[in-house]
Amino acid sequence: MLLRSARPEDLPLLQEIERAAGEPFRALGMAAVADDDPPPLETLEAYRAAGRARVAERAGRPVAYLVWDEVDGAAHVEQVTVHPDAARRGLGRALIEELAADATARGVPALTLTTFTDVPWNAPYYARLGFRVLADTELTDGLRAIRRAEADHGLDRWPRVCMRRDLR
Repeated sequence: MLLRSARPEDLPLLQEIERAAGEPFRALGMAAVADDDPPPLETLEAYRAAGRARVAERAGRPVAYLVWDEVDGAAHVEQVTVHPDAARRGLGRALIEELAADATARGVPALTLTTFTDVPWNAPYYARLGFRVLADTELTDGLRAIRRAEADHGLDRWPRVCMRRDLR
């Protein structure tokens, strides 16, 4: 496995990874998540151009990716997605650990993300990686804005939480 920055030619493949990774949600009664469109190429290109898109590559092809934003002083994992054919091999963890190391080196105090509470490969997985659920009183303005946007997109049909992993 090779971790590297995303390249322009990777972006359509990232959309394919996203579509494939959505399918397991269907079995949980979350067809709307499975049917949701992947991020547009323009959005992925903005992450790539800003140096905030990383891929895990196997056999010369991306099989997982992570994009992140800076939100209220933390590195916010906007999306980490692994193709189901490459799942359970530590690729998502490797991408998150790479971001954590980079953020620590830059003096960033934490990683944050939002996720589904009851999906086994979401909140329970992130808890195993050292993230903790934030109480409502701990949410920053930026995290509140993200949650509002997610609710507007219909994601609040299923329980969601904000999580944080302190890096110091």
